[in-house]
Amino acid sequence: MTLAFQYLRSLLYIIQIYTAMLVIGILFAPYALLSKNGARQACKTYARWAIWSARWMVGIRCEVRGPVPTGEVIVAAKHQSFLDILVIFNALPQAKFIMKQELMWTPIIGVYAKRLGCIPVNRGKRGAAIAKMVQDVAREFAEPGQLVIYPQGTRVAPGAVKPYKAGSGVLYTELNQPCVPVATNVGLLWPRTGILRKPGLGVVEFLDPIPPGQPRDTFMAELEQKVEARSNALMAELGFQNDGLHHHG
Repeated sequence: MTLAFQYLRSLLYIIQIYTAMLVIGILFAPYALLSKNGARQACKTYARWAIWSARWMVGIRCEVRGPVPTGEVIVAAKHQSFLDILVIFNALPQAKFIMKQELMWTPIIGVYAKRLGCIPVNRGKRGAAIAKMVQDVAREFAEPGQLVIYPQGTRVAPGAVKPYKAGSGVLYTELNQPCVPVATNVGLLWPRTGILRKPGLGVVEFLDPIPPGQPRDTFMAELEQKVEARSNALMAELGFQNDGLHHHG
């Protein structure tokens, strides 16, 4: 299949998933405003549509591996593209995300994120942001669910090196809950920038939980080691060799 044809398919796919976001967001709005469950169903419907249509429009098949957590846990996930958000949200029964504050002001996404109890973080004010995040999380955790955090704080391209931030360690010690690390390779098929989507098997893998009660430094080292090693193994399944030389500041 030619690159030009795959590029065209990718463009059509992107147009239709943003159109679908608008349509589903508007159709479910009355239900979502009345109930949190309505907002969750809207987002699940959208995630399933995007995952299903990726299969036949651009050739990306998605697979979830490992035991999916259902209780109250922190989920600390590798973040490579929009696709891993969709797969994780679709897999977890009651996911709520820690997300950058700017997203809360976007139409549709912001409204639904607020309804789901997602926690906004101001990335500019590091210390204050972490303190506020802990407060917000404590308030939202009146309702059980899986709290998803991206320990690197942003999407990271395959092979790029970016430090793990303090936020996940703070939540781990403050909430005293198990933390489920998540690895992925989806950034190889659905990059964080650009239009081209490549066919292949995108995997999101839930790893063994890290039990609560470890010192923060020990936890952070274990989290990074587990997520990076398993993500590298998943990327190797798609033929990607991570030499660790692509450094991003």
